[in-house]
Amino acid sequence: MKLGFTPFIVLETLLAIAVAALFAWRQSIARNEDDNIHVLHGATSVPNQVAMAQKLEVIDKWGKILTVITVVFGLLLGGAYLYNSFVRPSDVGL
Repeated sequence: MKLGFTPFIVLETLLAIAVAALFAWRQSIARNEDDNIHVLHGATSVPNQVAMAQKLEVIDKWGKILTVITVVFGLLLGGAYLYNSFVRPSDVGL
């Protein structure tokens, strides 16, 4: 049974889309982030900033993990494709 590269390319594409979705999600959450610490303006401001920072930290962690997985898988897929193209006999008649 010959297995082509199509399922692996689809998986790589889905991984790349997931990385892009995490990036867009992080950007939409960070848009509402307040970089200034408002300690004297009431007790409601600081917990909101802490919650947003924790949420961004989790998104960043998963974004980094998924990006590394996507890049490594892409490099392995590219290497397998190149290896297959050298090992497989060419279709050019001599």
